[in-house]
Amino acid sequence: MMNEFEAQVLSDLSVLKSQMVGLVGDGSTGRLMELERRMERHEQNWQRAKGFMAAMSVLFAIAEVAVEAVRRH
Repeated sequence: MMNEFEAQVLSDLSVLKSQMVGLVGDGSTGRLMELERRMERHEQNWQRAKGFMAAMSVLFAIAEVAVEAVRRH
């Protein structure tokens, strides 16, 4: 026979197990896997934005040099 404490412990362990399956996943995607995917997408978007800004700064620098060259002549 199980006493009340043992029953409570087993009940809590069951709840913990179901929460861990929801968090980590049981072969399917869990919350952590989804969070990792979102972070990877965010990092890709950030890298694209940095590349775009670098390209724009080069274009602005070329435009500034062209304007200065035209103004001097």
